Amino acid sequence: MVILDGGLATHVEALGADLRDELWSAKLLVEDPAMIRQAHLDYFAAGAEVATTASYQASIPAFVRRGLSPGEAEDLILLSVHLAVEARDAHGSGTVAASVGPYGAYLANGAEYTGDYDLDEDGLTDWHRERWHLLAGSEADLLACETIPSYTEARALKRLLAETPEMRAWVSFSCRDGEHINDGTPLKEAAALFAGDPQMIAVGVNCTAPRHIPSLIGHIKGKPAMVYPNSGELWDAASRTWLGLADPVEFGQAAAEWNAAGAAFVGGCCRTTPEHIRQIRAHLTGQPTG
Repeated sequence: MVILDGGLATHVEALGADLRDELWSAKLLVEDPAMIRQAHLDYFAAGAEVATTASYQASIPAFVRRGLSPGEAEDLILLSVHLAVEARDAHGSGTVAASVGPYGAYLANGAEYTGDYDLDEDGLTDWHRERWHLLAGSEADLLACETIPSYTEARALKRLLAETPEMRAWVSFSCRDGEHINDGTPLKEAAALFAGDPQMIAVGVNCTAPRHIPSLIGHIKGKPAMVYPNSGELWDAASRTWLGLADPVEFGQAAAEWNAAGAAFVGGCCRTTPEHIRQIRAHLTGQPTG
């Protein structure tokens, strides 16, 4: 059983960052990289065994659209990995997973929650390729393909994984219910893409409501299951606020149930904090961290 980290953007906002920007947490790679390093350290201190880098939204086209050169964009993406490595080394142990966010994150129009794309498989492969190879050649231990809403995009990422045979990865889908990823493909079918791939260490779901997790775990076959859902709070678009309160203790209790149901990797996504990870560790290992 491996304990993942929680929401990076959520925690840096708690540390004082203003992320109202299409670059989201990646803007801190330009403005305040030390805050990203601190967020990784806080998650390690809470009991996380993996630091997931701030490269989710950090694509080369996104930085170029902001006015940076391609070379500057590449340096910032590599910086996201280096910050996690520094935190891991300061903590003394852990794994660095380089986040590969979906094409929808670059579009910044909510497409990562629908999989409604304007590119086919070849186009998605080409769009991801430069960042993929950059991260595969970095200091990262593995690549974390996260919040993937599209079966077509998953096929593209599988092609890229084959281009980097020395690299390991995980793939985690965003799901709209207890059976389907966000574009409507059954999770069972999407997960089966990677069941026989020796480079893929786990297949899972993230950025998904906790209530769907038990059902979704049952649709992952052939690879260890990974789950890191949202906190369970609901976003009210009209008021632009989060409604409800997800209790970290309840989240930790649920994590123990997910582990018992077959999840080998457990963590949190949006609106989860170091306290959520601390509670996961306490409930899964019986060893609270200070």
